[in-house]
Amino acid sequence: MIEAPPTLTISTAFRRPTEAQILAFQRVPSGFVVDALLGGGALSCSIQPIGGGRDLFCTAAGPALTADCGAADVLATFASLKFIVPGDMVVSAFAAYAGCAAAGDRLVGMMKNSGAAGFVTDGPVRDYEGIVQAGLPVWCAGLTPASPHMSGPGSVGFPIQIGGQEIETGDMIVADRDGVVVVPYERIDEVIQKLSHIYELEQALDAEVAQGLKVPKWVEEYLSSDKTVRKD
Repeated sequence: MIEAPPTLTISTAFRRPTEAQILAFQRVPSGFVVDALLGGGALSCSIQPIGGGRDLFCTAAGPALTADCGAADVLATFASLKFIVPGDMVVSAFAAYAGCAAAGDRLVGMMKNSGAAGFVTDGPVRDYEGIVQAGLPVWCAGLTPASPHMSGPGSVGFPIQIGGQEIETGDMIVADRDGVVVVPYERIDEVIQKLSHIYELEQALDAEVAQGLKVPKWVEEYLSSDKTVRKD
């Protein structure tokens, strides 16, 4: 006979970046972080700022606090409220289920009251106007009025699969209107070191475009190399 699993499992080991590490990612464009990860880290484009960011300023960065809910259930996300450290990004795996909401305005409001910097889920949410009023940045898979269950099983603080990426509590989440990126805890310092160089490259290219650049030099060189064949 198979025993029923516990309805809720809570990790006893929560890791967290230093305040200096967290500060280093504030206001950093998500695209810069992807470049520092050599093209990795981005969650699926199905996870977008709520409402496209038109009514709520959706830019935030902070350590992940993970909640693994499973389809149609929000027990673990509610349980995560007890473990939020100010500045955390609550990341809730909903098994990409689209049949009901992964959160509503009251749950999002309690995250805000607990000090969360943002909420990320691969499910839709509900109560759009209330979420906007709560003022917490949210990234989700759309909107639905349908209500979820709250019966479990679920877990808080363990690795989750969401948006094509694995996220662990303590990983850095960087999110803006372009989407969401995860920086693995072990690579935080590596990415921070690369960001200043990426800023320099981006600023230099921005200046060239502003001055009228039409075709980058590397494109001209590629077209003139033996890697390009011209045919009639």
